[in-house]
Amino acid sequence: MDDLFTLYNLKVEVVETGRPFVCSHKPGDYFLVEGENIIFPENNYFSMYSLSALLPLLPAKQRPLHENDWMLSDAIIACPDPHCGAAFKITRTNQRDWSHSETTVVPLAKDLKE
Repeated sequence: MDDLFTLYNLKVEVVETGRPFVCSHKPGDYFLVEGENIIFPENNYFSMYSLSALLPLLPAKQRPLHENDWMLSDAIIACPDPHCGAAFKITRTNQRDWSHSETTVVPLAKDLKE
């Protein structure tokens, strides 16, 4: 049964903007996204406030997008603290295929018609 779909793995990295940081961010800090998992490297910290601002964007950045979609071109996200000069760069790393049947118990629409 062909139930595969493709997602991009992501790297989300703290980058400088030329303004001072006031949060706990450090340039180069990062986390990875693989499927539904967020992976934090050992001894790497990440603000829960920044993470909460980034989370809604990550599933869209994982998916193939139309070439004109702004989600494809816009990859630098400002820190949610308006006084902080940090930003977060979302980079697609590689693609991975996932199986629908291994990620949910809900059948595909085409299977319901049979």
